Amino acid sequence: MITTRGSPECAHQTTLKILQQLSGFSWGAKAVIALAAFSLEYGEFWRLDRVQVADQFGNSLKQLNQVQISRKVPSDMTDLVTVLGEVLNYINLWEKWSVMDYDTEAVPSLLAAMQEIPLAVYWTIASIVASVGNLVGISEHKLSNFKDRLSKIVIKLKTHMENGRWEIGRIQDYKIRIDIRYPKIKDVVDLLDILIIPASDSGTSIPKIFEDGVQIKNGIEVFKQKYVMLFISGLDSTGDEILLLSSIYKRLQEHAGEEIKGFKKGDFRILWIPVVDDWNTDNTKREKFYNLKKSMKWHVLEYFEKLPGYEIIVQKLKYDGKPIVTVINPQGKIMNENALQIIFEWEIEAFPFRQIDVDDLNKKWKWFWNLLEKTDEKAKLLGRDNTSCVFIYGGNDSNWIQNMKNAIGKIEKHEINNVDVNIERYELGEHNPDHVPSFWIGLDGKKKNKECKGRVDCEIQEIVRTLLCLKQDPLGWVVLSRGRNLKLLGHGEPMYQTVLEFEKWKNTVLEKETFDVAFKEHYDVVKERYASRPYDHTSSVLATITCPNTSCGRVMEVTSIQYRCCHGSANSCNV
Repeated sequence: MITTRGSPECAHQTTLKILQQLSGFSWGAKAVIALAAFSLEYGEFWRLDRVQVADQFGNSLKQLNQVQISRKVPSDMTDLVTVLGEVLNYINLWEKWSVMDYDTEAVPSLLAAMQEIPLAVYWTIASIVASVGNLVGISEHKLSNFKDRLSKIVIKLKTHMENGRWEIGRIQDYKIRIDIRYPKIKDVVDLLDILIIPASDSGTSIPKIFEDGVQIKNGIEVFKQKYVMLFISGLDSTGDEILLLSSIYKRLQEHAGEEIKGFKKGDFRILWIPVVDDWNTDNTKREKFYNLKKSMKWHVLEYFEKLPGYEIIVQKLKYDGKPIVTVINPQGKIMNENALQIIFEWEIEAFPFRQIDVDDLNKKWKWFWNLLEKTDEKAKLLGRDNTSCVFIYGGNDSNWIQNMKNAIGKIEKHEINNVDVNIERYELGEHNPDHVPSFWIGLDGKKKNKECKGRVDCEIQEIVRTLLCLKQDPLGWVVLSRGRNLKLLGHGEPMYQTVLEFEKWKNTVLEKETFDVAFKEHYDVVKERYASRPYDHTSSVLATITCPNTSCGRVMEVTSIQYRCCHGSANSCNV
């Protein structure tokens, strides 16, 4: 081992020489070699220190090795050796993990530790140089200073290595989840366990599941044999999504027993999984979470740690930071990676929220828009924003049409508190009245006398009959569309009155989540009012008929009269 005189400058120069000699070795190897050399010196000192005074040969070896007879190992050297052992352990652990080629983005602590390693090796060798000098008696270095230097480095390395152990544990846990568990998912509960439940040895808390603010005791087991709509989002800019899902949740609850396409609405659950990078960087994050949680009646995950299955959510569910709604069946299979767009466009009509259901809905209305666009190219611009509400209207009464136009115009200019509503209007034939007949001819061409084939075809035929019936209204007709999804077809006067009475029901728009739902509810009230309106015909409606017998010629007596309503018949206009 190289020894040096007592000044710190000499110890520094000696340390640099040793580092230069070991330049071909790794940082860990440099420290190990230096410590091994010190161990030989230290061991030799203890062996020779025990040589008896009468042992002439042993005393000669003491002199050759500069071991003074009266010299003992000081306590500060013993303390320093203990710290050196800690440093070496962390350096070796760092090298062990470094050669495993972990991604530094996944294990940033290894990169942080690497910044400390050269300094740790330098002070390890410098401490050894100083200790050897003191040990053989040629210097009097203050070893406590070296110990303090190394102790500070140990604290940093310990922090980095503990973080690294946790980060590597996450990587290994992820590999188990994605490579072993995910391909063998048993059911939806098993999938949720993979996504949100931490490993038992992770040292983190168990996630809590709430419904309408009340904690569910059996946790994710509540979703067993259920269809789960995973609403995955951050904490910001989720207002529209929450309003929309509130509407979906309410419709699922109100019609829990209704079955569509073999799916029962009562079997569907909504679960919000908030995704936050670090809950502890901002004190307002938890406050935001609690405020959002209060606005949700459905299930909510409360877990203030990084989600164990975050990488799977990104990789398998394609989450990129924007809100998504992933629909999972009871077997844990993905029915729709992101149903949010179709829910925005079609709302509860998209149930059970598969892509095939949207294809049916597009087919249900595509013919109508194609027909309208053939009649007027300007119609191509209508309903392109899925959140806009479009009034499409027409008729033969010019006064009614003008009144309808003015009434819609007032709504267009009106702001509804806390609701983003875009109102559009379109009058059939306003700019090209000569093309109106082609619309109705095209509509009549869609009518089939033979039996319809399939559910969608039958629905289309019913819509065609309804529109042709509304055409007969002497005032006019109205179609209300949300985006390109036709929500309501109605007679002229009750539709006009509903628009006219906007002030009466505008405050329910926020409560009902969407403009079209609030409109339809009030329209149903107005329509009922018109249906039950009494009709008072005071004039005679009966013709006076004399007896055809020429020998009689008297006015015949009326013995019976019958009126029959067409409501409910195939030709009725039941809207």
